[in-house]
Amino acid sequence: MAIDIPVQPNDTVMLISEDGKRFYTRLRPGHRQHTHQGIIEHDDLIGQPLGREIISTTGHRYLVVEPSVAELMKGVKRNTQIIYPKEAGRIIFKLNIFSGRRVIEAGCGSGALTLALARFVAPAGRVYSYEARPEMLANARANLEKAGLADVVTFTQGNIADGFAENGVDSLFLDVKEPWRYLPQAKSALKPSGFFGAILPTTNQVSELLNALKVENFGGIEVEELLLRRYKPAPGRLRPQDMMVGHTGYLIFARNVPLDLTPSARQRKINWKNRAADAE
Repeated sequence: MAIDIPVQPNDTVMLISEDGKRFYTRLRPGHRQHTHQGIIEHDDLIGQPLGREIISTTGHRYLVVEPSVAELMKGVKRNTQIIYPKEAGRIIFKLNIFSGRRVIEAGCGSGALTLALARFVAPAGRVYSYEARPEMLANARANLEKAGLADVVTFTQGNIADGFAENGVDSLFLDVKEPWRYLPQAKSALKPSGFFGAILPTTNQVSELLNALKVENFGGIEVEELLLRRYKPAPGRLRPQDMMVGHTGYLIFARNVPLDLTPSARQRKINWKNRAADAE
């Protein structure tokens, strides 16, 4: 038997209209959500169970559901390109992000990745988000407040060339134009063996960063590109959709350790022989 879960003040919900439009709102008594099909009073939503319909002031139906992290990311108000969920999930796992962790993010932009990081470090962890442009920082803060996650984020406006105020953090991610220029600052902020990540659009930039990572004695360096192919959910004619999500950036990961964790050619050969022997 399904259990009704009523929404509470300060919960963030997603409203889906009859024509498929989505609205994200954080519920507060006395507030309202304006849509293209009328107004929805927050007081009419608070205390109602998830998965039910609500009627707007113009008589249109809306479904009330809990938004996923991916949906919240795609729903942020944008004033710049965002990091998409397909990269964000990989970043969270590669940077070892979980509740209680302390992570620095530089170049928060519209705050999409900030939102994902905040959801995973909450409630005991902290995200330290740096942005040089005040209008970007203000928009990111508003997006995090709307998602109910601003309480676990410290926003700082400034030039990361001056360094980070924090030290001994678990992970650090750079979404800036020339991340290789800030590796000394990143290294100083990370704990020994801490997790480093960056995203770049071109291979020339990736090569520049790889050279700098080696100079700064980062180890375990990896470069990845993620491609997402969706399928049409039709049991009788299951096939890929006509469009796929291709290149949106190169992900670079490393560890704050002065050794190369990548096996040598000799060690890879030994590992291959051992796996072959185990398979026999």
